[in-house]
Amino acid sequence: MEAGLPLRSTVNLEESCARMARLFPSLIAPLLLVPALFGCSGGSSAPPVPPVSAEALKTVTKNPGTNREALARAIDSLFKDEAAGETRALIVMHQGRIVAERYAPGYHENTRFISWSMAKSVTGVMIGMLVSDGRLRLAESAPIPAWQRPGDPRGEITLKQLLQMRSGLRHVENGDPIYNSDEVRMLFLDGRDDMARYAEDQPLQHEPGTKWVYSTATSVILADLAARSLSPAPDPESRRRAVADYLRTRLFEPTGMKSMIPEFDAAGTLIGGSLIHGTARDWTKFGEFLRNEGAVKGAQIIPRQWIEFMTTPSPREAQYGAQIWLNRKPTSGGPSLFPDRGPADLFACEGHLGQYVLVSPSLQLVVVRLGQTPAAQGGRLVSHLADVVQLYRSGSR
Repeated sequence: MEAGLPLRSTVNLEESCARMARLFPSLIAPLLLVPALFGCSGGSSAPPVPPVSAEALKTVTKNPGTNREALARAIDSLFKDEAAGETRALIVMHQGRIVAERYAPGYHENTRFISWSMAKSVTGVMIGMLVSDGRLRLAESAPIPAWQRPGDPRGEITLKQLLQMRSGLRHVENGDPIYNSDEVRMLFLDGRDDMARYAEDQPLQHEPGTKWVYSTATSVILADLAARSLSPAPDPESRRRAVADYLRTRLFEPTGMKSMIPEFDAAGTLIGGSLIHGTARDWTKFGEFLRNEGAVKGAQIIPRQWIEFMTTPSPREAQYGAQIWLNRKPTSGGPSLFPDRGPADLFACEGHLGQYVLVSPSLQLVVVRLGQTPAAQGGRLVSHLADVVQLYRSGSR
């Protein structure tokens, strides 16, 4: 069918071509040489792909490690597709070098973006450093005072189970209506002044270790453990200062993530599941730090075994490790990433409304996307991100 022609007109055109073939067979061969003029050709071809704009091409370096025009086109498509929400920043780093960087109007390289749940991965790294320091123990009961009373079954919850989101504590992440969500109550309603207390007051719903439940409250419990292990005093300012200094001196400064600003609640607890702010470039540096198994310029900032632990599937959910998402087929529910299109070693820090730090060691790749995408449009966004990653997976040039 020719584009722009109604069905009846197309049928009449085909009948006319057939009639001409019967009446004037000697004329058909020459006519087939000029189908554009007569419209009697039976074949059709796809419209040519328009060239990528110079503006889009300018955001990609000359040697990005894959086909430059294809990468520029994939990024341009992500920014222009309203069905994928609003992309405000995107950075592609390949082999330790930024090869593409683009921002929406009103945003730039110095804009600090909210992490939402990408903060969980930062919290997971901080806990690993404390374990390495000997301040916390992975396989032992989490030292929460309220859980240590005789007969309290929560005393069986280990630090490892908290990290892997299988504590067994009652939790509703996305309630309906939304104010019934424990996450919302903890962050914005009755739990907001002492988030750790709200999280730690929850009863057991499952035997510790037996069920995976994604929980922002769990990451706040981890942040509370960090403050308890670092601060000699229990007052909010001492707790806040101890954790902020630890993150700055042990993680942010060594990795060059100098824009990072963590938020704390009124009790001095890091809001470790949701609220750390940083530039797109600094989130890219965090991804590169993870890609290099905790090393920066050859210096091991955290034992590589900890990054291996974070990226090992939880016993109860294949697509989740320890405060980080994995590109695996899920044990339950739908996939968070794209296991059918991306490499098996790909993992991600993910945040509400479509914040992503995608990392693939085998592809030597880090992709950061920051913006605002409602959950209903998340699948479209993930598909665009898969398009970018696949350019490196296929080795297209």
